[in-house]
Amino acid sequence: MNQPRLFTTVDTPSLDLRLTPESGIVSLGSCFADEIGQRLEDGGFAIEANPFGTLYNPASIAAALHRLVDDRELDATADLVEHEGLWHSWHHHGSFSRKTQQEVLDACNSRIHQAHRALRDAKLLMVTFGTAWVFELDGERLVANCHKLPPQRFVRRMMDVPEIVALWQPLLQKLLDFNSRLSVVFTVSPIRHMADGAHGNQLSKSTLLLAIDHLLSILNSQFSIHYFPSYEIVLDELRDYRFYGPDLVHPSPLAADIVYQRFQQATMSPAVREQAHLNTKQHKREQHIPLHK
Repeated sequence: MNQPRLFTTVDTPSLDLRLTPESGIVSLGSCFADEIGQRLEDGGFAIEANPFGTLYNPASIAAALHRLVDDRELDATADLVEHEGLWHSWHHHGSFSRKTQQEVLDACNSRIHQAHRALRDAKLLMVTFGTAWVFELDGERLVANCHKLPPQRFVRRMMDVPEIVALWQPLLQKLLDFNSRLSVVFTVSPIRHMADGAHGNQLSKSTLLLAIDHLLSILNSQFSIHYFPSYEIVLDELRDYRFYGPDLVHPSPLAADIVYQRFQQATMSPAVREQAHLNTKQHKREQHIPLHK
């Protein structure tokens, strides 16, 4: 007698990347990218994770990658703003905000140069889209973060599929020209953006999924470009609130662990996965604080 299936299994085919700790990885995107990036780092992989801090939408991530390829520093006048005693970058997460202009420039530009070198030598670029919603400052320019400035200064709108594809198609070619050995893995964050309601969240995520699928269909023959289903693993396979944190929006550490394991299976040999496991155990031992020295 066949046993009943208790959950849906999401197919995660091999991405044929054969990553090793020396491969070199650059990761940009939502805070879920930080979760996977931290696990890769703990496993001994050379990774440059979110050099602009957390970025959510395809336009901000694209702008960041253009700046990394060009190794272009911030401009104090055009790219920074002061608000409530802190200076902020329109292109960076608030973790880069500082008390003076020069401190912000130093923090941001040093990471830009560091990530430029990492991207030049990397084997893999991981891109995690979180939302299709963007903010336009004074109706003129897209910004990565509003930094709690007055909301009337911003126009919020949702990107559509043609707009995302038009941004990313030339960018992917630029990346290939910059680093011919680079592969790109797109994924969509399973973090739910519930400010727009459940339906609004689904519209946003669907836009991201359709845009990625279109990019794969038109560029897959000339570029090593892939999709990894982290969104589907959490939403369709795990599909239970015990895999979410107390806010019921962010995936729990266990969910991130499961997605990371599936990513390993799709991109690494068994020997590399075993070495990463040993490296992670060693990292945890080194972080342990003994009760009695």
